[in-house]
Amino acid sequence: GNLCRWTRREQSRASTTPLFLVRRVCRGGSGAERIGGAAETEEMAPREQTGAGAVGGAADPEADIEAPLISYSSSFFFQDGAAAGAGGEDGSGDEEQRRNRRRFLLGGQLQSNATSQVALVGTDFCPIESLDYELIENDVFKQDWRAQGRGHILRYFALKWALCFLVGALTAAAAFVANLGVENVAGAKFVVTSNRMFALRFESAFLVFLFSNLLLTMFATVLTVYVAPAAAGSGIPEVKAYLNGVDAPNIFCFKTLVVKVVGCIAAVSSSLHVGKAGPLVHTGACIASILGQGGSRKYRMTCKWLRHFKNDRDRRDLVTCGAGAGIAGAFRAPVAGVLFALETVSSRWRSALLWRAFFTTAVVAVVLRALIDICKRGRCGLFGKGGLIMFDVTSGYVNYHVIDLPPVITLAVFGGVLGSLYNFFLDKVLRLYNVINEKGRTYRLLLAATVSVCTSCCLFGLPWLAACKPCPADSREACPSIGRSGNFKKFQCPMHNYNDLASLFFNTNDDTIRNLYSNGTDHEFHITSILVFFIASYFLGIFSYGLALPSGLFVPVILTGAAYGRLVGMLIGSQSTLDHGLFAVLGSAALLGGSMRMTVSVCVVILELTNNLLMLPLVMLVLIISKTVADAFNANVYDLLVKLKGFPFLEGHAEPYMRQLSVSDVVTGPLQTFNGIEKVGRIVDILKATGHNGFPVVDEPPFSDTPLLYGLVLRSHLLVLLRKKEFISSSTASASDASKHFSPEDFAKRGSGKHDRIEDIELTAEELEMFVDLHPFTNTSPYTVVETMSLAKALILFREVGLRHLLVLPKTSK
Repeated sequence: GNLCRWTRREQSRASTTPLFLVRRVCRGGSGAERIGGAAETEEMAPREQTGAGAVGGAADPEADIEAPLISYSSSFFFQDGAAAGAGGEDGSGDEEQRRNRRRFLLGGQLQSNATSQVALVGTDFCPIESLDYELIENDVFKQDWRAQGRGHILRYFALKWALCFLVGALTAAAAFVANLGVENVAGAKFVVTSNRMFALRFESAFLVFLFSNLLLTMFATVLTVYVAPAAAGSGIPEVKAYLNGVDAPNIFCFKTLVVKVVGCIAAVSSSLHVGKAGPLVHTGACIASILGQGGSRKYRMTCKWLRHFKNDRDRRDLVTCGAGAGIAGAFRAPVAGVLFALETVSSRWRSALLWRAFFTTAVVAVVLRALIDICKRGRCGLFGKGGLIMFDVTSGYVNYHVIDLPPVITLAVFGGVLGSLYNFFLDKVLRLYNVINEKGRTYRLLLAATVSVCTSCCLFGLPWLAACKPCPADSREACPSIGRSGNFKKFQCPMHNYNDLASLFFNTNDDTIRNLYSNGTDHEFHITSILVFFIASYFLGIFSYGLALPSGLFVPVILTGAAYGRLVGMLIGSQSTLDHGLFAVLGSAALLGGSMRMTVSVCVVILELTNNLLMLPLVMLVLIISKTVADAFNANVYDLLVKLKGFPFLEGHAEPYMRQLSVSDVVTGPLQTFNGIEKVGRIVDILKATGHNGFPVVDEPPFSDTPLLYGLVLRSHLLVLLRKKEFISSSTASASDASKHFSPEDFAKRGSGKHDRIEDIELTAEELEMFVDLHPFTNTSPYTVVETMSLAKALILFREVGLRHLLVLPKTSK
């Protein structure tokens, strides 16, 4: 669908050094018709011609000398994201930008943002930028590490484990607060509504139910829209993109963390079909990123010991641990949290990270157990019991035979089809929601209010279609159950009767799943009620996601899958000896495998939720079949969301055509380079004219006999040099020691989404005529490849090492 090209930045014509810098520029359709298309030339080197080549101008395919060369399918390189917010800062072109965004939202296969300029973060379009995972080995860095002793190294590794402990403990606390909040808020709402239903005050009960849901929904939406738009949605696509190398503003800031937790409590309590697992993943990632920043310079709250963690490599590892801790906190499943981070969100994994992630999730499990023990002593409110789902499906032996395999295989096949359809419908609905949300904040609020009212009417109205059933004589709990939870909701029925459909709708998602998973309840639900509930939850989950509030997909898919499994068990249960509750568990696994395409992590989640290892063979079989079937139709839901939001994502495999091309086949010029001792004015001009993050430094005579690649200097380091104004008056080598004027803290990476701007630095005309020695600040060991390397090998190197820049050198004897 998209057209992708590589650009080879040759140096100026006056020089003879054959050096090229590989970067990725992709375009779907013409540049002028793309989001950020007008800003794409900001990222390119300035050209001599005007018009299409002018900085900030719209790209003209007829005049573009860097024409698309390669047909692009799914894998691409991603390295040189332009400095955030290059275009449209003066307000000009706002209307054109809105039209471009609308084309982006309504587009078909060309919607992914391949210019790496802007993406949909939460509900707002934000500029994005690449992350630097490579160690910058310049003189300042080397001298700082040489000055450190053995004690510093031990403290560095001890702090890594200490931060993992804090991430686990704080994420567990956040998960506990979120679950406890949902238990109490939703519990109070259902008790008030049930009491009015018990008193036959049906109109009053409906109004209480409707307006309480609407109030909670609007509270979460207003909080998200006006305080932290990046907190909308599950946050898993943003975390996945970050771990793949994409940074965006405010995705991990403190206000996003607060809104994520508070908004999640309100949204889940409002009876919307949304879950809290995804928001807890984002919450854990926020906690990890904030701790990795080492405090705040703005509020003078910094820790000198944490300065070595102010880099993208260590923050990436902490965020990975935080994401796994989120799943562990949501389901009380520590092993599943590690596997989720490995299988779903992480793009780079190693054994050392495995140990730290496992330690983090283990801390989550221990802290949650301690907090739940407090609740068992009655100190967590009227309804608080921890709220952490743990479904003991069967306490006895799970007995199954060969005759049970055909029904299970059938369930898995149709589960894969339903999961792929779920992704298809969700993609279409999200495109529509994005168009509505783009119209402004008022439309976001109206959309959330509309969905909330429709959901409340559905949940309150559909149980009236179900017939009352007499309470079973051998029931292990009170029938009818008056209050929040229970399998036997009275609703409009007389005493000693219950409404099975109301028992599913008039509960929190966790309690409904627990009801469906219950063993020995084959005759408590009518097949018509299960069918109605399955259809309603299937589409309510689709329409509830995408609103401007924190919401997750994991629990709604588990809930819908449980209803689907129950339905299959009722339809073909006569051909099997399995309990309907076990069919519900397998239905959840089938729909999870069909929608999210996770196998190992979902398998362990199901096993840790049900606390029964004997189901392992059946769950594995269902997941393998459902994933295989669904893969034939579309991608997994999180890949679709990443693509829909416009995040550039670097796949872990190379396309077959890439092995037929070398890197020299896909690069063009010109390239912007700096001399080892460069004039301040030229640095300022190039930084203003381009959005490149890195620039090759080339020594020429008299500093070397022939033009020689010295290394690569980062844009952020150049901005530090300009801000500190440690200039020299001539173009001769400086004898001063850079470490006396600069400290490693000066070059430390700022928080996520925060970047310096060249426009904020003021220099006099006299300072612009001075020079700066770039040698001490240049990375003298950048990754370089020869021009004959295959494109496939370069891709693997680019992704596995986590590069942002890759220098291509000619294969020559000189």
